[in-house]
Amino acid sequence: MEERVEVPADLRAWISGISVATAGDERTVLAEPDHATTLVLRVVPDHGSELVVEGPRTRARYHRSDPGPWCVRARIHTGRVRSLLGRPAHELVDRVVPLGEFPGGHEDPRRDELLREATALLAGGSVAAVARELHVSERHLRTLFLDGVGVSPKHFARIDRLRAVLAQDRPWAEVAAGTGFYDQAHLTGEFRRLMGVSPAAFRRGDLPAALPCHAKGPGA
Repeated sequence: MEERVEVPADLRAWISGISVATAGDERTVLAEPDHATTLVLRVVPDHGSELVVEGPRTRARYHRSDPGPWCVRARIHTGRVRSLLGRPAHELVDRVVPLGEFPGGHEDPRRDELLREATALLAGGSVAAVARELHVSERHLRTLFLDGVGVSPKHFARIDRLRAVLAQDRPWAEVAAGTGFYDQAHLTGEFRRLMGVSPAAFRRGDLPAALPCHAKGPGA
């Protein structure tokens, strides 16, 4: 069970959302592709707690939710990772790292604002169009994204579109048409690459084998 809570006023410049999840009976939990970096406090009764940073996920993960643990998850605003943690976001992609390994960062308001504008514009335009709108080169835009988000602008847009797909419960052909895919076959291929299963299998609940949930992720 997951519940969203209000972000305290003094954290809103850094944190876009906070949720609290409590595990019940053992089941498969989906961690969908996500371009955000997240602070996670995981508490296991009688086994202590761990505070980690989850970097952007380029593919879905499926893990077992064993009874007992609960997690508080705080999503860092797009582009604020380096300012908050002191490391470029691309070093964290598909990784889970203990918070104590980060040196702490410093703010660069101009860069952070440019990145926020770029992520907003990508929702409705191409990478080339966004670069022209912001008067920067595509190469500079790519560097900005890798440093501040962790993935390229194109990969950011792919993940954003996939998350829009996951939020819908309509026939796949309608979903494809409404989320910018050429056709249903295009959606199916992209879904399989990022989610590890076809759209039809996902809706049936025919998911990949779930792994235990623990602090150390790929590359940690």
